Amino acid sequence: MAYLRRARSGLDRLTPEQAHREQQDGAMIIDVRMPAHRAEQGELPGAIVIDLTVLPWRLDPTFDWRIPEATGWDNRYILICRHSYSSSVAAWQLRQMGLTGATDVIGGVEAWVAAGLPVGAGPADVRA
Repeated sequence: MAYLRRARSGLDRLTPEQAHREQQDGAMIIDVRMPAHRAEQGELPGAIVIDLTVLPWRLDPTFDWRIPEATGWDNRYILICRHSYSSSVAAWQLRQMGLTGATDVIGGVEAWVAAGLPVGAGPADVRA
């Protein structure tokens, strides 16, 4: 788990409540969970779903196939997955490529749900 610790040490990780507040202030929640996990746990209102396999270039503001919201290197991207392992590593990788506003949610969707934050039935805004 040394790799995970190293990745997380470079992030300003957020509690679910902090992430939700930042989302309300304009930050983008990026949901990287698999479809089966989203079906089981529910969709996060306002989140953008991007598969981990395409995440770096979908958020790269210089790439032709980026999502429309990927307009700058300092955009605030808050990644979330089921338990926050994949999202931590992915956020660290995004920071390595220059996306300085990338971070993740401590505890992932499990913690989001436990905090009583909104979850819906969908549909998700999938940008895979």
